[in-house]
Amino acid sequence: MNKLVRVAAVDDIESGQAKQVTVDDTKIAVVRIDDTFHAIGDQCSHANYSLSEGEIDCDESTLECWKHGAQFSLLDGEPQTLPATAPVPVYDVEVAAGEVFVSLPGDDS
Repeated sequence: MNKLVRVAAVDDIESGQAKQVTVDDTKIAVVRIDDTFHAIGDQCSHANYSLSEGEIDCDESTLECWKHGAQFSLLDGEPQTLPATAPVPVYDVEVAAGEVFVSLPGDDS
């Protein structure tokens, strides 16, 4: 079962920007494009660099790793360019009452 976790207020992230959040041990890049929010694993699958520090292409809905230039789809986490060849996780996002929530895998206990 998934758990819904508040990660930011809508006003905390401007359009075209990313914010790194950590929930438990999971680092997530929360990205805003206009009024749409995306959540993607905040570690490049090619090397251990934060994706939230990279450039966002709002037209293509991608996030670029600042170190080696690999671009990842914000929609499905798939790499769009080399050197990355493996996807990164994406998470469902909900916005309610001015707050941004990310759905993460929950505890089965």
